[in-house]
Amino acid sequence: MSARGASVEGAGRGGSAPPESSDVRLQVEQASYAYAVTDRGAPKFALGPVSFKASRHEIVSILGPNASGKSTLLKLLAGVFKPISGFVRVDTFDASELEPKARAQKVALVQQESALLFPLRVWEFVLQGRYPYGRRLRFESEEDCLMAGNALAQVGATDLRDRWMEQLSGGEKQRVILARALAQQPALLLLDEPTQHLDIGGKLELLRRLRRLADENRYTVVVVTHELNLAAEFSDRILLLHRGKALACGPPVEVYQREILEPVFDAPLDVEIAPSGRPRVMLREVNG
Repeated sequence: MSARGASVEGAGRGGSAPPESSDVRLQVEQASYAYAVTDRGAPKFALGPVSFKASRHEIVSILGPNASGKSTLLKLLAGVFKPISGFVRVDTFDASELEPKARAQKVALVQQESALLFPLRVWEFVLQGRYPYGRRLRFESEEDCLMAGNALAQVGATDLRDRWMEQLSGGEKQRVILARALAQQPALLLLDEPTQHLDIGGKLELLRRLRRLADENRYTVVVVTHELNLAAEFSDRILLLHRGKALACGPPVEVYQREILEPVFDAPLDVEIAPSGRPRVMLREVNG
C-alpha cells in the first residue's frame, strides 16, 4: 500500500449514484466460492457471499490485503470459476455458463503475467485478441486487422506494432497487453494488478487511459489493485475485501473511512480529502 498517493485533478466521474437498471452490465448477487477442503473438512479458502453491480462507463476497484480474495473474485467475474452459490451475470448471461469463445467476446481478463511461448511482434500479439471471432486454420480477416489497429490506437501504441514484445519497456508492454484485450471487443474488462511493475508515471498513464476508455467507449472496467490512493482518484466505486468477505462497496469517499480501513490493513491510517475532492490515505505517525 502506498502511504501517500498522487492526487490527480478531475480523474474520475464521482460515482455517487447507483447505476440505472437498464445500464447494468455486471451483476454479482450473493456469489461465493471455496477452494479444496483440508483434512478436517474445512475449505482452505472461502470467498463471499459478494454482491455488487457495475454499469457502462464505470470503473470499480477491488481492494484488500494479500489473501483477501481479490484474484479469486476476478476469476468468478470472468467465468473462469463457477460460483458455488449465487450468480455472476454479464449482460444478463451467467458468465460461467457461456462457451469459452462466447465468453471471450463479452469478457476480457488481463492477468498479472502474460507469458510468451515464442517470440512475437506486437501486431501478432494483439491479433491474438481476435481469436474469439475466428475459425481454425485461417488467416486474419480485414475486420480482425481493423479491430487490432483500433485497439492499438486506443492505448496509444500504434507506433509499437512492428516491435518485438521482449523489447518493450514495462509501460509499453502493459499498453500492448491492454490492446490485445480491447481487440476482443469486450463489454467487461477485468485487470489483475495492472500497475504492478510500473513506476508512478506509468501507473498514472495507464489509469488515465482506463478512465478514458470507460468514459468514451462504454467499457465496464474492474481493477484489482493495492494502490489505494490511485484507486480513489480514478474509480467510481470501491469494493473492499478482507479474509474473503466483502466489507464495503460504494464511492471512494464512503469506503475510505479510517474505522473501516485500519482493521483491514492493520496500520494506523489517516484519511483526508485531496484537492481533487477524492479521499487520500496516509500513514499516521504514532508517537512512542
